[in-house]
Amino acid sequence: MTITMDAQSRHEPPGVADERTLLTGFLDYHRDTLAWKCSGLSEEQLKLRSAEPSSMSLLGMLRHLTEVERGWFNRGIAGEDTPPLYYDDEDQDGDWNRLDAHSVTEVFEAWQAACARSREITAAHELDFEASRGDFTFSLRWVLLHMIEEYARHNGHADLIRERIDGGAIGE
Repeated sequence: MTITMDAQSRHEPPGVADERTLLTGFLDYHRDTLAWKCSGLSEEQLKLRSAEPSSMSLLGMLRHLTEVERGWFNRGIAGEDTPPLYYDDEDQDGDWNRLDAHSVTEVFEAWQAACARSREITAAHELDFEASRGDFTFSLRWVLLHMIEEYARHNGHADLIRERIDGGAIGE
């Protein structure tokens, strides 16, 4: 499978809107940006590590962000029992490692499903909804802001990895 997304297909966040629309709009924009950065690459290219000794790759990034989506939205906000897909107690960085364990199709579909479930959970809760992990209490608003930050940071990494793969970043 080749991931297909172009810059024109990304959901542009509105310039003026209510807070929920802006937060979810920017998060979807960053999700689309990651798909765009992975677009048109072979399985081998998606597995290419950024630079030694880093284990970061575009495929690993999709796996990592699948886990982050499921962690904050499924487990954190919805309180669901959602076991990790790519890591375990023996390999806490399994989302970045063991890239041959799942096909690109499986990884991309799992990421898309995680994003879709995150959207459902977001729609079902108020921005001020509170949950906690241990001693840390957070709101859905905080999770949305954190996810925007997480994707923005990793999209910067994706720019550099994409530049290493094909000699030039494909966009913003």
